[in-house]
Amino acid sequence: MRDATARRLSRLHIAVYRATRGVLGRRLVRNDMLLLTTTGSRTGRAHTVPLLYLHDEEKLVVIASWGGRPRHPQWYTNLVAHPEVTVQVRGRRWPARARTANPDERAVWWPRVLAAYKGYRLYESNTDRVIPVVFLEPPFP
Repeated sequence: MRDATARRLSRLHIAVYRATRGVLGRRLVRNDMLLLTTTGSRTGRAHTVPLLYLHDEEKLVVIASWGGRPRHPQWYTNLVAHPEVTVQVRGRRWPARARTANPDERAVWWPRVLAAYKGYRLYESNTDRVIPVVFLEPPFP
């Protein structure tokens, strides 16, 4: 899929998700979806993307795959520069802190990621970069 097409579909997904408080757009390829809002690393403006996510008791987990393209997605670059993000799951929004999983954490989570969506295996084979696993955690004082 071309980047321009992906951006247009993303904008449509975000609009539908927000308008329905996640009633529509909350599931894709048998996985739950969230909206992640980051602060632009260059512009300082808010940017929102819909993402598949996994979770455990304390955190949500998103994957910076960008379909296996050679570079990280812009949202990932943004959160590396500004880890304070906003998460929306259905009608609920809250602040979170993003951090990239370390190699040991990624080794634990990557099999779960592949089990949730087999497309990540193809994305991984299409790129030389290590696809980041990102934790969205409650902000801690």
